Amino acid sequence: SERKAAERVRRLREEQQRERLRQVSRILRKAVTERSAEEGRLLAESEDLVTELQGRSRRREGLKRRQEEATVCDDPEELRRKVQELASAVRNSKYLVVYTGAGISTAASIPDYRGPNGVWTLLQKGRSISATDLSEADPTLTHMSIARLHEQKLVQHVVSQNCDGLHLRSGLPRMAISELHGNMHIEVCTSCTPNREYVRVFDVTERTALHRHQTGRACHRCGAQLRDTIVHFGERGTLGQPLNWEAATAAASKADTILCLGSSLKVLKKYPRLWCMTKPPSRRPKLYIVNLQWTPKDDWATLKLHGKCDDVMRLLMDELGLEIPHYSR
Repeated sequence: SERKAAERVRRLREEQQRERLRQVSRILRKAVTERSAEEGRLLAESEDLVTELQGRSRRREGLKRRQEEATVCDDPEELRRKVQELASAVRNSKYLVVYTGAGISTAASIPDYRGPNGVWTLLQKGRSISATDLSEADPTLTHMSIARLHEQKLVQHVVSQNCDGLHLRSGLPRMAISELHGNMHIEVCTSCTPNREYVRVFDVTERTALHRHQTGRACHRCGAQLRDTIVHFGERGTLGQPLNWEAATAAASKADTILCLGSSLKVLKKYPRLWCMTKPPSRRPKLYIVNLQWTPKDDWATLKLHGKCDDVMRLLMDELGLEIPHYSR
């Protein structure tokens, strides 16, 4: 009886608090001149609620402004100055890790997600998305530049959200890449030990979907069904390769510099291990971001470059005196 009575009291207090919150919220939406004396007294008595609601409103407005923010481009001279600073950071870094997103593949005619012509941007506007044969795409200037930087031991590891397989096609070694969301050209047999991989020249995901990963082909060794490696939203990646989470985590723990190319970071920011959040702020890696739009890590960045990835990487490679290799299919 006592527990039930205590529970009733608790629920009554919660309901009273919610009602007070609704009242204060309605009053705050009114202009100051339209508020009655009684409403003014209620606001004065609810200072904590007023502060909380005003904070919520500021955060909502800030988020709305960022989401509506137009693409920002640095003028050529400003971009060149920033690239010089980035080049110095690349030269002086002891352990540089590159995080890449859909923005590095737009030059290969692969749409990104949140850009002005991104998949989600167009869908929110009610516009249709044209189909793209991703297997016909070639690595971009950015992909080839990253491969050369790794070859020159200036980049130690690449962590990618992309599933297009262009990093692998650029010549970047398998163990130097962590494809966190899988690779659309790789299918695996999980019945074989270790897992047997098949790297294809075509898209293996034609018949697969969320929680349905069998590709319809069989392992030529054991006959078991092959599965794709894609990690959809709402799923947890369990494959060792090509996700390579172990290497991504190890690289993040050793990194003194992180370069983010073409990623909105709205997904990557949810992986605290990649940002060394257990370390004190002074010991976390220096962060450099290349993106045309706002990202949730901008305030933490040492430098933000507003430019297209290919433009920035062309200037960077020139500044470092490195030739960008040509891709041969």
